[in-house]
Amino acid sequence: MVTSTGLVGLKPGAERFVREPERKSSSFIDGVMALLERTEYRRCDTSEDREEIFHLRYRSYHAHGFVPETEGQIVKDDLDDLPNCYNFAVYIDKRLVSTVRLHQIDHDNPLGPVTKGFGDIMLPHIDDGETCINPSMLAADPDIAREYRALPYVSLRLVIAAYEYFHSTYCACLIRQEHTAFYRRIFGARQMSPERAYPPISIPLMLFGGICSKEFGPIVERFPFFLSTKSEQRLLFERPAPGQVAPLTVLPTAKYLLDAA
Repeated sequence: MVTSTGLVGLKPGAERFVREPERKSSSFIDGVMALLERTEYRRCDTSEDREEIFHLRYRSYHAHGFVPETEGQIVKDDLDDLPNCYNFAVYIDKRLVSTVRLHQIDHDNPLGPVTKGFGDIMLPHIDDGETCINPSMLAADPDIAREYRALPYVSLRLVIAAYEYFHSTYCACLIRQEHTAFYRRIFGARQMSPERAYPPISIPLMLFGGICSKEFGPIVERFPFFLSTKSEQRLLFERPAPGQVAPLTVLPTAKYLLDAA
């Protein structure tokens, strides 16, 4: 469980959920699955790709009044350059619509937004050998995001794929007060700390988190569009060997697992 002072529960190596989803259908699930059919993910490692998502962050955050106007019109920080950072662009119908950043935090790579802003809470768990997948910098194109009501699910699907790939102990993130209901419902997250300032975002953020192996099994069973194959996970997160080229885009695989169930 998650308490107001920290995380208590399963340790690294605890049994992960076994995904044997029942065939389910609803207008909501069908709608998200249909949107996934038009979706591609791109890990942004090149300067050009990174510049594009940094600009998208700025346009999204500036439109909502979270960052001031700047000449460069980008939002980035030193955490974008860490070896445990994975920046993704989400495309629908070949059009960039959103971006999300993930940090896989462990003893060898302890830095990420949750340890930078709430290190007093998170670092003792990392020092004990536990790990954390940390989503951040979620942003959507303010001009077209309203066209895709399921976009947050499509974008944050990468979080559960990352847990599956890295075998993370926890998922934790920094969120605004108005987003707490969404993260409670979708990821089973619980508040771990009162709000704190986190520059350059102009409003206070709070730490939310949960135990992946406890929370994500029921979530994937309820929302099967979060399913992903091992091959998709490798394409998303495996670093290419020297001389190898990373895939340009990665297609979601949830439908294949759902059809096989």
